Amino acid sequence: MFTKTKINSVIAAGFIGASIMLGNVAQAAEFNIRAVANSNENDEDYDGLVVFKDFVEAHSNGEIAVDIFMGTQLCGNGVECLEALEDGAIDIYISTSGGASAMYPYVQVLDLPYVLRDDRIAEEVFTGDFTRELRKQILEDSDNVVRLMAIGNTGGWRNFANTKRTVKSPEDLEGLKIRTVVSDLPQELVRSLGASPTPIPWGDLFTSFQTGVVEGSKNGITDIMGMKFTDAGLKYVTLDGHAYMSALWYMNNDTFLDMPEELRRVVVDGFSALQQATFASPKRKSIAAYEAFNKAGGDLYVPTPEEKAQFAKAAEPVYSWFKESIEDGDKWFNLLSDAAKQAEQKVEAEYESDLH
Repeated sequence: MFTKTKINSVIAAGFIGASIMLGNVAQAAEFNIRAVANSNENDEDYDGLVVFKDFVEAHSNGEIAVDIFMGTQLCGNGVECLEALEDGAIDIYISTSGGASAMYPYVQVLDLPYVLRDDRIAEEVFTGDFTRELRKQILEDSDNVVRLMAIGNTGGWRNFANTKRTVKSPEDLEGLKIRTVVSDLPQELVRSLGASPTPIPWGDLFTSFQTGVVEGSKNGITDIMGMKFTDAGLKYVTLDGHAYMSALWYMNNDTFLDMPEELRRVVVDGFSALQQATFASPKRKSIAAYEAFNKAGGDLYVPTPEEKAQFAKAAEPVYSWFKESIEDGDKWFNLLSDAAKQAEQKVEAEYESDLH
């Protein structure tokens, strides 16, 4: 485990100021929940939180109040915010798998490429027992403090995008400098496909495209257009859908268990509503994003099933790396793979009924 750090005075001051602003709302509710997302109000995370707040406050008859804090005013990154969650300084936090991998390395299983074939399969998996197994492990590793409530989506699917050429096969990626996060798994993926992983902070990426420090990235279309990367020369996007952009929603377990059971039920239902909202939000937002990409002169390529199989084959070394490098890697790989196969079987059975 990690060494906890005390939340700093700036964060503490933020809570004091927030309490003053919330005033009577905080006093009227029996339970006041502080929810943090390190993004902005244009993001799927915000859409989910708005739905959660409305549902929980209404269905608890005002016994629960939810205060939404977007951005970094209370904590600045995954490690800092998860520590704040453990300390009870905040009650709800959302991270990507990369944002939590320093504390819980096995959550990188969510970034394994080409395991989840599409939205329908991913949503079936994340509303099932796989999420409950992950919840148990995170509770155990956090001394029963951090409770995974739901896995949603934050940005659709990761696809390869670059400034140089149309990518139709792994060979087309060879030699390209691809921006990754610091997390090991995405770097291993880029390496396995013959490209060069280059960790670059998100805020520096626009300039890095302009100057050639990097020539590509692994992003969803809404992120690409939200940051106007086409203005920096990012022109080619290949819809290989190698990774579902999972969003892990956590709650302080003490805050959750301090509520009576009927209110815990409301919170659980609220997270289900949040999850559905984040499943839907990227689908809607991507329509306008793809239109904007085309208008900006973007080149969009959809691989054939045979071409996508080539990408999946080339990425197989990432599975071996995960199993060998992550504690219980075999267990988590098999849990996700088996859940995906079961979801595929269920969907195929539904097709049999729905298509005839």
